[in-house]
Amino acid sequence: MKKLFLLFFVAGLLSTGFISCRENKSAGDKIEDVADDVEDAVD
Repeated sequence: MKKLFLLFFVAGLLSTGFISCRENKSAGDKIEDVADDVEDAVD
């Protein structure tokens, strides 16, 4: 029983670690990235 609890605990820690590190881009960030790409293409 303890091993099962420990397994779920470790899985929860790993999953929250990966989810919290994701970068969430707003619409403004996406537009800025596209503008940078267009500027680079023109050069």
